[in-house]
Amino acid sequence: MKPVPNVVTIAGVDPSGGAGVLADLKAFSALGAYGCGVIAALTAQNTRAVTGVHTPPVEFLRNQIDTLFADVRIDAVKIGMLGTADIVRTVADRLAHFEARLVVCDPVMVAKSGDHLLAREAVAMLREALLPQSFMITPNLPEAGVLLESRAPDSVREMYRVAERLRELLPTSSERWVLLKGGHLPGGELMDLLFDGDRMLELPGERIETKNTHGTGCTLSSAIAALLPQTQGGLRPVESAVRAARDYLMRAIAASDRLSVGHGHGPVHHFHALWAPTAP
Repeated sequence: MKPVPNVVTIAGVDPSGGAGVLADLKAFSALGAYGCGVIAALTAQNTRAVTGVHTPPVEFLRNQIDTLFADVRIDAVKIGMLGTADIVRTVADRLAHFEARLVVCDPVMVAKSGDHLLAREAVAMLREALLPQSFMITPNLPEAGVLLESRAPDSVREMYRVAERLRELLPTSSERWVLLKGGHLPGGELMDLLFDGDRMLELPGERIETKNTHGTGCTLSSAIAALLPQTQGGLRPVESAVRAARDYLMRAIAASDRLSVGHGHGPVHHFHALWAPTAP
Protein backbone atom coordinates (compact mmCIF):
# COMPACT_ATOMS: atom_id res chain seq x y z
CA MET A 1 0.00 0.00 0.00
CA LYS A 2 1.14 3.52 -0.77
CA PRO A 3 1.55 5.73 2.29
CA VAL A 4 -1.04 8.44 2.82
CA PRO A 5 0.45 11.59 1.25
CA ASN A 6 1.31 14.53 3.49
CA VAL A 7 0.31 17.79 1.82
CA VAL A 8 0.89 21.27 3.18
CA THR A 9 -0.93 24.49 2.38
CA ILE A 10 0.93 27.77 2.78
CA ALA A 11 -1.80 30.38 2.67
CA GLY A 12 -4.06 32.74 4.60
CA VAL A 13 -6.84 31.96 7.06
CA ASP A 14 -10.46 32.79 6.23
CA PRO A 15 -12.45 32.64 9.49
CA SER A 16 -15.62 31.70 7.61
CA GLY A 17 -13.91 28.50 6.45
CA GLY A 18 -14.80 28.82 2.79
CA ALA A 19 -11.38 29.71 1.45
CA GLY A 20 -7.72 29.67 2.44
CA VAL A 21 -6.09 27.23 4.83
CA LEU A 22 -9.32 25.94 6.35
CA ALA A 23 -10.82 25.13 2.95
CA ASP A 24 -7.55 23.59 1.80
CA LEU A 25 -7.45 21.23 4.78
CA LYS A 26 -11.04 20.16 4.09
CA ALA A 27 -10.18 19.36 0.47
CA PHE A 28 -7.04 17.44 1.48
CA SER A 29 -9.00 15.39 3.99
CA ALA A 30 -11.89 14.67 1.63
CA LEU A 31 -9.48 13.35 -1.00
CA GLY A 32 -7.38 11.06 1.14
CA ALA A 33 -4.38 13.23 2.00
CA TYR A 34 -3.08 14.24 5.43
CA GLY A 35 -3.21 18.02 5.64
CA CYS A 36 -0.62 20.33 7.21
CA GLY A 37 -0.85 24.11 7.29
CA VAL A 38 1.55 27.04 7.41
CA ILE A 39 -0.14 30.37 8.13
CA ALA A 40 1.05 33.14 5.80
CA ALA A 41 -1.72 35.63 6.65
CA LEU A 42 -4.70 36.17 8.91
CA THR A 43 -7.80 37.82 7.51
CA ALA A 44 -10.94 39.31 8.99
CA GLN A 45 -13.31 37.90 6.40
CA ASN A 46 -16.77 36.48 5.86
CA THR A 47 -18.81 35.51 2.82
CA ARG A 48 -19.35 39.16 1.90
CA ALA A 49 -16.11 41.06 2.52
CA VAL A 50 -12.53 41.14 3.71
CA THR A 51 -12.27 43.80 6.41
CA GLY A 52 -8.68 43.29 7.52
CA VAL A 53 -5.43 41.45 6.77
CA HIS A 54 -2.58 40.74 9.20
CA THR A 55 0.65 39.07 8.08
CA PRO A 56 3.06 37.36 10.48
CA PRO A 57 6.70 38.45 10.78
CA VAL A 58 8.72 36.72 8.08
CA GLU A 59 11.00 35.23 10.76
CA PHE A 60 8.05 33.38 12.27
CA LEU A 61 6.83 32.29 8.82
CA ARG A 62 10.28 30.89 8.12
CA ASN A 63 10.23 29.12 11.48
CA GLN A 64 6.86 27.50 10.68
CA ILE A 65 8.15 26.13 7.38
CA ASP A 66 11.54 25.02 8.68
CA THR A 67 10.08 23.26 11.72
CA LEU A 68 7.48 21.41 9.66
CA PHE A 69 9.80 20.28 6.86
CA ALA A 70 12.48 19.20 9.32
CA ASP A 71 10.13 16.55 10.70
CA VAL A 72 7.36 15.71 8.24
CA ARG A 73 7.77 14.19 4.79
CA ILE A 74 5.95 16.62 2.51
CA ASP A 75 4.70 15.07 -0.72
CA ALA A 76 3.05 18.14 -2.25
CA VAL A 77 2.68 21.83 -1.50
CA LYS A 78 -0.23 24.13 -2.20
CA ILE A 79 0.54 27.86 -2.25
CA GLY A 80 -2.32 30.30 -1.73
CA MET A 81 -2.56 33.85 -0.39
CA LEU A 82 0.87 35.23 0.52
CA GLY A 83 0.10 38.93 0.75
CA THR A 84 3.44 40.73 0.58
CA ALA A 85 6.68 40.61 -1.38
CA ASP A 86 8.67 39.69 1.75
CA ILE A 87 6.38 36.73 2.42
CA VAL A 88 6.62 35.56 -1.20
CA ARG A 89 10.42 35.82 -1.02
CA THR A 90 10.57 33.90 2.25
CA VAL A 91 8.33 31.09 1.02
CA ALA A 92 10.29 30.79 -2.21
CA ASP A 93 13.58 30.68 -0.31
CA ARG A 94 12.47 27.93 2.08
CA LEU A 95 10.87 25.80 -0.64
CA ALA A 96 14.13 25.97 -2.58
CA HIS A 97 16.09 25.06 0.55
CA PHE A 98 14.00 21.95 1.15
CA GLU A 99 13.76 21.11 -2.56
CA ALA A 100 9.98 20.92 -2.27
CA ARG A 101 8.28 18.88 -4.96
CA LEU A 102 4.87 19.07 -6.60
CA VAL A 103 4.32 22.72 -5.72
CA VAL A 104 0.88 23.87 -6.89
CA CYS A 105 0.73 27.66 -6.90
CA ASP A 106 -2.66 29.33 -6.89
CA PRO A 107 -1.77 33.03 -7.35
CA VAL A 108 -4.51 34.39 -5.08
CA MET A 109 -4.88 38.10 -5.74
CA VAL A 110 -8.52 39.10 -5.35
CA ALA A 111 -11.28 37.67 -3.13
CA LYS A 112 -14.77 36.90 -4.44
CA SER A 113 -15.86 40.12 -2.73
CA GLY A 114 -13.47 42.10 -4.91
CA ASP A 115 -11.01 42.82 -2.10
CA HIS A 116 -7.33 42.71 -3.09
CA LEU A 117 -5.32 40.06 -1.23
CA LEU A 118 -1.88 40.48 -2.84
CA ALA A 119 0.10 43.71 -2.73
CA ARG A 120 1.05 44.97 -6.18
CA GLU A 121 4.77 44.88 -5.43
CA ALA A 122 4.43 41.21 -4.53
CA VAL A 123 3.36 40.24 -8.05
CA ALA A 124 6.85 40.78 -9.48
CA MET A 125 8.33 38.72 -6.65
CA LEU A 126 5.81 35.97 -7.36
CA ARG A 127 6.88 35.87 -11.00
CA GLU A 128 10.59 36.00 -10.26
CA ALA A 129 11.00 33.80 -7.18
CA LEU A 130 8.02 31.49 -6.76
CA LEU A 131 6.71 30.59 -10.21
CA PRO A 132 10.07 29.09 -11.26
CA GLN A 133 9.72 26.60 -8.39
CA SER A 134 6.12 25.71 -9.16
CA PHE A 135 5.19 22.39 -10.71
CA MET A 136 1.80 23.83 -11.65
CA ILE A 137 0.19 27.26 -11.56
CA THR A 138 -3.59 27.64 -11.50
CA PRO A 139 -4.55 31.26 -12.31
CA ASN A 140 -8.03 32.38 -13.27
CA LEU A 141 -8.39 34.83 -16.14
CA PRO A 142 -8.01 38.09 -14.14
CA GLU A 143 -4.99 36.64 -12.32
CA ALA A 144 -3.46 35.63 -15.64
CA GLY A 145 -3.86 39.19 -16.84
CA VAL A 146 -2.07 40.53 -13.75
CA LEU A 147 0.78 38.01 -14.07
CA LEU A 148 1.29 38.94 -17.73
CA GLU A 149 0.63 42.66 -17.23
CA SER A 150 -2.10 42.58 -19.84
CA ARG A 151 -5.87 42.48 -19.98
CA ALA A 152 -7.62 39.28 -19.05
CA PRO A 153 -8.60 37.04 -21.97
CA ASP A 154 -12.30 36.90 -22.76
CA SER A 155 -12.46 33.98 -25.20
CA VAL A 156 -11.11 30.45 -25.45
CA ARG A 157 -9.05 31.51 -28.45
CA GLU A 158 -7.33 34.22 -26.40
CA MET A 159 -6.86 31.75 -23.55
CA TYR A 160 -4.65 29.60 -25.78
CA ARG A 161 -2.11 32.38 -26.26
CA VAL A 162 -2.28 33.36 -22.59
CA ALA A 163 -1.62 29.76 -21.49
CA GLU A 164 1.42 29.69 -23.78
CA ARG A 165 2.74 32.96 -22.32
CA LEU A 166 2.17 31.75 -18.77
CA ARG A 167 4.12 28.57 -19.52
CA GLU A 168 7.03 30.78 -20.56
CA LEU A 169 7.20 32.01 -16.94
CA LEU A 170 8.03 28.45 -15.81
CA PRO A 171 11.30 26.57 -16.36
CA THR A 172 11.54 24.92 -19.76
CA SER A 173 13.99 22.24 -18.66
CA SER A 174 11.52 20.12 -16.68
CA GLU A 175 7.88 19.08 -16.53
CA ARG A 176 5.77 22.09 -15.52
CA TRP A 177 2.08 22.79 -16.07
CA VAL A 178 -0.34 25.67 -16.44
CA LEU A 179 -4.01 25.23 -15.57
CA LEU A 180 -5.73 28.35 -16.87
CA LYS A 181 -9.22 28.51 -15.39
CA GLY A 182 -11.92 29.96 -17.63
CA GLY A 183 -14.68 30.53 -15.09
CA HIS A 184 -14.70 34.27 -15.88
CA LEU A 185 -15.51 33.73 -19.57
CA PRO A 186 -18.64 35.63 -20.59
CA GLY A 187 -21.88 33.79 -21.30
CA GLY A 188 -22.55 30.17 -20.58
CA GLU A 189 -19.20 28.90 -21.82
CA LEU A 190 -16.92 27.28 -19.26
CA MET A 191 -13.52 26.03 -20.37
CA ASP A 192 -10.23 25.39 -18.59
CA LEU A 193 -6.95 24.80 -20.42
CA LEU A 194 -4.21 22.46 -19.19
CA PHE A 195 -0.85 23.03 -20.88
CA ASP A 196 2.62 21.59 -20.35
CA GLY A 197 4.42 23.43 -23.13
CA ASP A 198 3.58 20.67 -25.61
CA ARG A 199 0.02 19.44 -25.19
CA MET A 200 -2.90 21.85 -24.78
CA LEU A 201 -5.90 20.07 -23.29
CA GLU A 202 -9.35 21.62 -23.34
CA LEU A 203 -11.35 20.79 -20.21
CA PRO A 204 -14.95 21.89 -20.72
CA GLY A 205 -17.37 22.22 -17.85
CA GLU A 206 -20.98 22.98 -17.09
CA ARG A 207 -21.91 26.10 -15.13
CA ILE A 208 -23.91 25.47 -11.99
CA GLU A 209 -26.35 28.19 -11.02
CA THR A 210 -25.50 29.06 -7.42
CA LYS A 211 -24.05 31.95 -5.47
CA ASN A 212 -21.96 29.51 -3.41
CA THR A 213 -18.62 29.92 -5.15
CA HIS A 214 -16.49 31.21 -2.28
CA GLY A 215 -13.14 29.44 -2.26
CA THR A 216 -13.53 27.55 -5.53
CA GLY A 217 -9.99 28.41 -6.63
CA CYS A 218 -8.51 27.41 -3.28
CA THR A 219 -10.45 24.16 -3.32
CA LEU A 220 -9.44 23.20 -6.86
CA SER A 221 -5.73 23.84 -6.36
CA SER A 222 -5.82 22.00 -3.02
CA ALA A 223 -7.60 19.05 -4.60
CA ILE A 224 -4.91 18.88 -7.29
CA ALA A 225 -2.16 19.00 -4.65
CA ALA A 226 -3.85 16.21 -2.70
CA LEU A 227 -4.27 14.01 -5.76
CA LEU A 228 -0.94 14.50 -7.54
CA PRO A 229 1.04 12.26 -5.16
CA GLN A 230 -1.68 9.63 -5.45
CA THR A 231 -1.64 9.53 -9.26
CA GLN A 232 2.15 9.41 -9.71
CA GLY A 233 3.19 6.24 -11.49
CA GLY A 234 -0.09 5.95 -13.34
CA LEU A 235 -0.95 6.78 -16.92
CA ARG A 236 -0.90 10.54 -17.48
CA PRO A 237 -0.77 11.27 -13.75
CA VAL A 238 -1.11 15.08 -13.97
CA GLU A 239 -4.07 14.96 -16.32
CA SER A 240 -5.71 12.32 -14.12
CA ALA A 241 -5.22 14.44 -10.98
CA VAL A 242 -6.59 17.58 -12.62
CA ARG A 243 -9.63 15.84 -14.07
CA ALA A 244 -10.43 14.18 -10.74
CA ALA A 245 -9.96 17.48 -8.87
CA ARG A 246 -12.29 19.32 -11.27
CA ASP A 247 -14.91 16.59 -10.86
CA TYR A 248 -14.61 16.85 -7.07
CA LEU A 249 -15.03 20.64 -7.20
CA MET A 250 -18.05 20.51 -9.50
CA ARG A 251 -19.77 18.04 -7.17
CA ALA A 252 -18.87 20.24 -4.18
CA ILE A 253 -20.45 23.25 -5.92
CA ALA A 254 -23.54 21.26 -6.88
CA ALA A 255 -24.01 20.18 -3.25
CA SER A 256 -23.29 23.62 -1.76
CA ASP A 257 -26.97 24.46 -1.26
CA ARG A 258 -27.02 21.78 1.47
CA LEU A 259 -25.02 24.27 3.56
CA SER A 260 -26.21 27.57 4.98
CA VAL A 261 -23.17 29.72 5.69
CA GLY A 262 -23.37 33.51 5.58
CA HIS A 263 -25.32 35.89 3.39
CA GLY A 264 -22.88 36.45 0.54
CA HIS A 265 -20.93 34.00 -1.63
CA GLY A 266 -21.26 30.82 0.40
CA PRO A 267 -18.70 28.00 0.46
CA VAL A 268 -18.72 24.82 -1.56
CA HIS A 269 -19.49 21.53 0.22
CA HIS A 270 -16.07 19.93 0.65
CA PHE A 271 -17.50 16.82 2.33
CA HIS A 272 -20.41 16.28 -0.05
CA ALA A 273 -19.44 12.63 -0.59
CA LEU A 274 -18.86 11.91 3.11
CA TRP A 275 -21.73 13.55 4.97
CA ALA A 276 -25.21 12.10 4.88
CA PRO A 277 -27.66 14.34 2.98
CA THR A 278 -29.66 16.62 5.22
CA ALA A 279 -33.39 16.05 5.57
CA PRO A 280 -35.58 18.19 3.28
